[in-house]
Amino acid sequence: MTPARPRLLELRAARVRYGPLEALHGVSLAAPAPGLTVLLGRNGSGRTTALRALAGAVPLSGGAVVWEGADVTRLRAYERARRGLCFVPDRQAVFGTLTVRENLELAHARGDVTAALEAYPELRPLLARRAGTLSGGEQRMLALSRALLSGARAVLADEPTQGMSPAVAARTHALLGGLDACVVVAEQRLPPGLRARADRAVVVYELSRGEVVFRGEATEHATRPNGPVSRPAP
Repeated sequence: MTPARPRLLELRAARVRYGPLEALHGVSLAAPAPGLTVLLGRNGSGRTTALRALAGAVPLSGGAVVWEGADVTRLRAYERARRGLCFVPDRQAVFGTLTVRENLELAHARGDVTAALEAYPELRPLLARRAGTLSGGEQRMLALSRALLSGARAVLADEPTQGMSPAVAARTHALLGGLDACVVVAEQRLPPGLRARADRAVVVYELSRGEVVFRGEATEHATRPNGPVSRPAP
């Protein structure tokens, strides 16, 4: 029997409310570690809320967040960060008043930014610039560079390639797919060039109106018939 993949980060029957509206209706998902998990869906589908629930940025009204077998539902976002979780939101993901170099140095204990500049050489001529003056795509590169430098055990990124050129976006997906960590990204559609390392599958969850309507591997999602596919909870 093939052993089950280890599961680092899970939502179990998670519910999230924004005032009188419920954004997640008992969503369950499991992101393996190491591995790449993609949360797909249109705006309003619940994919961003699911990512924020994993990060601790929004509280659950029901269900649980489980990390390495421990219930961390009541842990605040900064406590999860101390345990090795790095969350890259879709907006305000950098310190705008600090320079690019200062943003990067905050993410590395010894201030070594070499790995970030190797991943995104486009940032090298911008090191002295304040992060708030960068373009949207440049800010995404900077935010993801900080995640790469942090050595996080779990990286959550909301629309990580927003504003990037196709070439830089493809490089970003390759970087995320190659991390030795639990990586969860939220996207509106499955990126055509998304690949994980050869020994790992890309796990896909598609959400619609706060519910999971597809779960499976990226190859299954690409070849499925038109329309959502329901699968039993893992």
